Amino acid sequence: MFLGYVYPAYECFKSIENRKTDAEEQTFWCQYWVLIAVVTFVERITDILISWLPMYNEAKLAFIVYLWYPKTKGTNYIYTTFLKPFVTSYEPEIDRRLGELRGQAKDLTYLLWQRASLFAQSKFFELL
Repeated sequence: MFLGYVYPAYECFKSIENRKTDAEEQTFWCQYWVLIAVVTFVERITDILISWLPMYNEAKLAFIVYLWYPKTKGTNYIYTTFLKPFVTSYEPEIDRRLGELRGQAKDLTYLLWQRASLFAQSKFFELL
């Protein structure tokens, strides 16, 4: 937890607040957090299947350290070699589906608001 979230978050904070920080460092931390989001999502699915492997947790920790350790530049390598080409190839489809989800969420919110209003109105008139 500390090596994967707390330390990188603090370094990212320093990068944001330090006026002398260059864009390259801020790009590094943005890429890191994108990768951590992907790793966390994938981990929720794969942990059930492969968490029994010996040294699994140690390997995850080593991978996280590899990502942020300055000498390895793991974040840049993984992001540019794997994640960027993959997401770029599916970007139009992802955007389309996210648009559909936004529309569905808006419709659902409207429906739930109507139901809550009707429920509140009926309870109010019951009290009278």
